[in-house]
Amino acid sequence: MQICKNDPQIAAFDPREFRRALGTFPTGVAIITTVTAAGVPVGLTCNSFSSVSLTPPLVLWSLRRESRSLQAFRESSHFAINILSKGQSVLSSRFASSKIADKFEGVSYTAGAGGAPIIDGCLARFHCRNFAEHEAGDHIIFIGQVERFDMTADVEPLVFYQGDYMTLAQSLSEIGANENISIPELIDARARIYRSLLELACVHGSEEDFDAIERHLVAMEVLTKREAMVDRAHAALHFFKLITKAAHNEPLTVVAQSLDTLMHQAVNDQAMTMSWPSMFQPELIPLRQRMLEAMRARDAGAAIEGLDEYFMQVRRYQNARTR
Repeated sequence: MQICKNDPQIAAFDPREFRRALGTFPTGVAIITTVTAAGVPVGLTCNSFSSVSLTPPLVLWSLRRESRSLQAFRESSHFAINILSKGQSVLSSRFASSKIADKFEGVSYTAGAGGAPIIDGCLARFHCRNFAEHEAGDHIIFIGQVERFDMTADVEPLVFYQGDYMTLAQSLSEIGANENISIPELIDARARIYRSLLELACVHGSEEDFDAIERHLVAMEVLTKREAMVDRAHAALHFFKLITKAAHNEPLTVVAQSLDTLMHQAVNDQAMTMSWPSMFQPELIPLRQRMLEAMRARDAGAAIEGLDEYFMQVRRYQNARTR
């Protein structure tokens, strides 16, 4: 949709409210680093990091035009993206502060590609060649081509949400434990997030990703006996976890993993009350297959149609159980 600059709605646009609305989307936190022409390390905290392409491997982030670090990033051949883990909120705050002259003082790091600092203890680190830059409003978008990377398994990411740091999975788990979120609300939330993930999987998913989903569906279909229904419910959740993996998008993965944690808890709770074993829904089988076929065909529209019908059936079943 094109927006006319003379549109009266633009004049009434509240930047502060816009910023607050953007804050409702949880994001990962990264420290972007480079070196000046004189070899001085430069770094800043950023939550605008996102993947762009797998072939070639491209990522992006953005920086304010007024930033004192802008020239260093524009002139450098390389930069590094250091994805922070849940225990590094102090480090994030340090690199976000304008009052600290030497942000690297006391910080353990090594020199990466082009000399860009690679910070120790991070969830993942990407060594990037400065591929391109684009002007966008009051920001400059930097696109980097990833030359190499490393990551640490089984470590939770640091998440920024509504102006504060948090571990999203833990926060949502506490909400679920306090019974402040219902099964229908969880179903609706998962339906919304997986629409985005499924669309991204159609773009970024590899044949290896899709083969893994197909193998899982084959293994899942042997779970048909009544005593296997809890395992089947967990297998259904893992089907969506594989879609998440195929999407190759870290911020949305955090949200999806958090919602899946709550759904796993719901399955376990209902299993203890013996209210889950009747969960077998054979009508969902062709819908999962339809989503997989659409992903292989890179047909996001067809994939989302299958997803919408899938969750419609899930809601219908849930409503029938609670009458």
